[in-house]
Amino acid sequence: MTTTATTKTVTVIHCWSAPRSRSTALLYSFEARDDCDAIDEPLYREWLISRGDAVARPYTQEMITGVPPPDDVANKAAWERELLSLTQRIQQGAANKKKTVIFCKHMAKHCFLYDFEKECDAGNNNPDDNNITLIHKHLLLIRDPVQVLSSWNRSADVHGNIATPDEVGIVPLLSIYSSLQSRATATTSTTTSTATSTTDSSTVVLLDSDELAADPEGTLSNTCSDLGIPYQENMITWKSGPHACDGPWAKWWYENVHKSTGWHKATIDYKQYYPETTVTYRTLHPELLPALHASFPAYTFLQGLTKRSRERGGPPPYEDPRNAHILVYIGAKGVTQGCIVPRQMAAVNPWDSVVQGGDACWEGLRVYRGKIFSLDKHLQRLMKSAKALGFENNNNSMHTLPEIRHALFQVLAANGMRDGAHVRLTLTRGEKYTSSMNPKFNVYGTTLIILPEWKPTEGATTYDNTKGIKLISSSQRRNPPSTVDSKIHHNNLINNILPKLQANVAGVDDAIMLDLEGYVSGTNATNIFLVDDNGVLMTPSADHCLPGITRQTVLDLAQELSIPTCVRRLSLAEFYSAEEVFTTGTMGELTPVTWIDGRVIGSGGERGENTKRLQEAYKTLPERPGFATELPPYK
Repeated sequence: MTTTATTKTVTVIHCWSAPRSRSTALLYSFEARDDCDAIDEPLYREWLISRGDAVARPYTQEMITGVPPPDDVANKAAWERELLSLTQRIQQGAANKKKTVIFCKHMAKHCFLYDFEKECDAGNNNPDDNNITLIHKHLLLIRDPVQVLSSWNRSADVHGNIATPDEVGIVPLLSIYSSLQSRATATTSTTTSTATSTTDSSTVVLLDSDELAADPEGTLSNTCSDLGIPYQENMITWKSGPHACDGPWAKWWYENVHKSTGWHKATIDYKQYYPETTVTYRTLHPELLPALHASFPAYTFLQGLTKRSRERGGPPPYEDPRNAHILVYIGAKGVTQGCIVPRQMAAVNPWDSVVQGGDACWEGLRVYRGKIFSLDKHLQRLMKSAKALGFENNNNSMHTLPEIRHALFQVLAANGMRDGAHVRLTLTRGEKYTSSMNPKFNVYGTTLIILPEWKPTEGATTYDNTKGIKLISSSQRRNPPSTVDSKIHHNNLINNILPKLQANVAGVDDAIMLDLEGYVSGTNATNIFLVDDNGVLMTPSADHCLPGITRQTVLDLAQELSIPTCVRRLSLAEFYSAEEVFTTGTMGELTPVTWIDGRVIGSGGERGENTKRLQEAYKTLPERPGFATELPPYK
């Protein structure tokens, strides 16, 4: 009878990290597993050789020769171990029948010594056990570069390392991620005479070390699952003092981690595990800022790819999955050139007036079938609002209409949007040079933010233009022109948000807002219309509300359709008893209202005939001359 040899599968985890990112603690965590061989920086010796005299270490010569210093002869085996290559170290671990996981701790700056295209040629040098399959996986351990740099003194740390982006490690981590993602195939297999080495490039796990410290058990469990290995509870603790897997340089670097006994949540008194450690608040020296500026964008990108960041907030919040990858335009005139950025990297300066005091104006735009509806009217209103807010009076530079149009076309083209899109266009007073609400500190220019999203009106959850929506009347009154004039389309929206909160609590769609005398102004987000029992279309006068562009368009359409209209002050009771009610706005167009404060509107709460006629006529407007602006062709 012929006996078939059993193939052993070994998972090789290459952990790439920045310095001071708890990588040694993670090494000890994996060493504590009963199935793992832990390897400490197997590329370090090659890195020292490659740097020559550029890097001074008290142990450089010993690392290169493998000969221990006189005071560390007892650690001879550890020094000699450094003469082995990464491939040889992995071969040794794979030869151990009890080990099915090999954990290699690497510094990110060593990555140029690793061939990501071929992986390492990891064969098995044990002739009695040559049926081994190695599966290589990569774990990127990241940390906020502010925390990494906090231990540096001026431009160098206590060990003499200069604070370059390469030394900080975040930029090399991004390079590693790029290398892993750019491989042509998901799996590359190389067969040697003794073993098979396989790259599982679909598994690139990103782990934020701060998340690991905050929730060790949960984070380690999830990380093991992502790496395809079982979690073991003994990964949480380890013995204090030196470890068998330590590189021979440990006594120069690992003093603090040698005092630790495991991962412990911050809610536990950590002093019992780190008895000589106290909380230290550090000043980041100005000489470190260039390295921080270079590292932070890479960290922001990588941090957004961690599992916790991707899952934060529960299920995907996007009605349209394309909105997960939207490109946004942001331009601070006089400070930076306008640019298009991914939504995950879009940011407004905290000194910007919109952050300091909601000091901005905005417009909503709709894109239909290659056209932007009422673009000129919206941009004219934007400029009027900016003038009313005095944006031009600060000796600063304001975006012009041609500049705004160009940026708008540019970002729509970048997203490939020609239909079914909504755009939120915001113009702020711009950045201040110091924190204040005072406009005299705005000396640069306005900031333009253009946020496009895929939001077709059909099937939208915000507005149901067939079945209709329910409203309550809010206790919050609409602000009069004597306080904050609604005819300025401004970003001070707390007066609108509070009624919306009431609607949310009541389980309805929106809230009707009354003016100070109790007459209907509109809803928290839209203008509002009713049709009375004589078939007259009525809407509140615009004393306390924005005279909306869609509102005026509907009044014009009604005249075209021979529907009589009336604009006057209207009470809430008139809406209760109306035959039809609907709201108007750029986002939702014309939306039927079927219920207000427990009263069913019209006959059975159905969409009325006049509402239907106006909706149908409104949908034809983008094709009519003069109602929409044609988008330029996209390449």
